[in-house]
Amino acid sequence: MKRLLVVGCCLLLAACASTPSHPQDPLEPLNRAVYRFNDAADKAVLKPVAQAYRKVTPQPVRTGVGNFFDNLLDVYSAANNTLQGKAELALTDVLRVSFNSTFGLFGLIDIATPMGLKSSKATLGDTFAHYGWQDSSYLVLPLLGPSTVRDGSGMLISNSLEPATGVFQTHTQATAARVLNAVNTRERLLGLEDVVNGAALDSYSYMRDGFLQMRAHQLGLPQGKQQQEEDLNIDDLVNDADASAPVANDANTGTASAS
Repeated sequence: MKRLLVVGCCLLLAACASTPSHPQDPLEPLNRAVYRFNDAADKAVLKPVAQAYRKVTPQPVRTGVGNFFDNLLDVYSAANNTLQGKAELALTDVLRVSFNSTFGLFGLIDIATPMGLKSSKATLGDTFAHYGWQDSSYLVLPLLGPSTVRDGSGMLISNSLEPATGVFQTHTQATAARVLNAVNTRERLLGLEDVVNGAALDSYSYMRDGFLQMRAHQLGLPQGKQQQEEDLNIDDLVNDADASAPVANDANTGTASAS
């Protein structure tokens, strides 16, 4: 609930415009403040926990955890592809969930991807974009990181439905699952911060431009001239980070990436 309130407050502040250095970042002063908070929290808590998690948790277990939560995301994806009228993608998502939840031991093993059932991971933000909300301001969410007002709104609505309680029997179990998912996701990104910090003097701008370019590419939207010239992509950064951390790269074998 606290997480929803924090996200909601950020979305309400989206109406407070300032003088931006980027046309899609009118909330730059606020976003930079949240970015600094996230960076401090990551260095103090999230990164050390993720490093300890990697040290004590075997790679097959980490892979299984990632697969389990990716399988839950396929349920969201099926619903959003249905809302967008993309019957083929929705059917693929349903088949992925069916095979991975049964033959894949409740999603711990991803057998759908080797079968040729490609993951799409459609979100409510994608659905909003499909129906016309294409231009959206950049927004940095507390602890969650880069987003947009559109995607953050979709996340707020999705989380308010408390879908995790349909899988986990109690609110405590659902909360514990979210924490485990966050730690497992952060472990997969270990090394990314070094790539970002070493690639640009202003890591905030570098991350922002890369994220906006990535989302434009995912949604099939025209990219701004600035992003095209810089040719940034967060997916490439993650791959570079994994290349510098072989253990993390091995841990993601067979795990679909979430958008």
